[in-house]
Amino acid sequence: MLIGLTYDLRDAYLAMGYGEEETAEFDRESTIAALEDALRALGHDTDRIGHAKQLAARLVRGDRWDLVFNIAEGMHGIGREAQVPALLDLYDVPYTFSDPLVMSLTLHKGVTKRVVRDAGVPTPDFALVESEADAASVDLPLPLFVKPVAEGTGKGVTPRSVVRHRSRLWPVCRDLVARYRQPALVETMCPGREFTTGILGSGDGASVVGTMEVILLPQAEANVYSYVNKERCEELVEYRLVTADEPVVAEAERVALAAWRALGCRDGGRVDLRCDGSGQPQFLEVNPLAGLHPEHSDLPILSTKVGLPYRELIGRIVDSAATRVTAPAVAPMRLLRGGRARRR
Repeated sequence: MLIGLTYDLRDAYLAMGYGEEETAEFDRESTIAALEDALRALGHDTDRIGHAKQLAARLVRGDRWDLVFNIAEGMHGIGREAQVPALLDLYDVPYTFSDPLVMSLTLHKGVTKRVVRDAGVPTPDFALVESEADAASVDLPLPLFVKPVAEGTGKGVTPRSVVRHRSRLWPVCRDLVARYRQPALVETMCPGREFTTGILGSGDGASVVGTMEVILLPQAEANVYSYVNKERCEELVEYRLVTADEPVVAEAERVALAAWRALGCRDGGRVDLRCDGSGQPQFLEVNPLAGLHPEHSDLPILSTKVGLPYRELIGRIVDSAATRVTAPAVAPMRLLRGGRARRR
């Protein structure tokens, strides 16, 4: 297949003047290169497209692909992760990972929790805070955990996220609301073990790849899988492979898979969980657009630990997405050197 690559390159946004935290979810050049190498090794041709605006220009120009491997996060708005899927749906081009509805839904952690809770998936009680009055009305047992409602990569998560006194709730929420221009999500804090479970496939065909326990090392920011701990994970975090032979892990994987299916996520991603005071795994959030750096991102790290090499991981994602590929009415454009193109 001719596979296009859509992505947001971190260095390009840094060069435009955006900050380190603003671009934390974007990809390094080494991620794009590794992904491209894996796809070519699997026998596919590749075409680097870039971000959503570059994709829009290519689509208008008439370029098409058999499949687009989409890892573009987007920069602005609650629907930013849905922008590339929406454009591709508009032009009837198949792509990897979830559709615009799922991408918008899962970026908003509060709405996500409502959906999984209605599906019977256990998740900590929560409230959304945008004002001092909202904070005053929060009726959840202490301690509380506070984070932005629609960010990833630990953005906005610091040791201050753990609120042990009600007088501190509004000051913490106020700072997050002002900084990220979105509500703060307030949850009953789960004090137990933290897991991330990798999943491949869609619907009834989805299955668990494996589970890692997230263990913060002594030099890490304590009690929180924070932005700093994630950015410096190689030195601050141990990712320990755990197996379903352990009952709590088996339950975590059951919860993760139930959430994945309830939300309609596709092809591959991660579910994050933490155990409550009684040791029961609780759904925290899902990442349907998981990072794919071979050594730095959780899903490839987990896959490597269970004996699934990076190339095979990418191959399984493509195979899952390929079930949605149908023969195009017009053959995709094959790019030639010098910018010319021919029909395949």
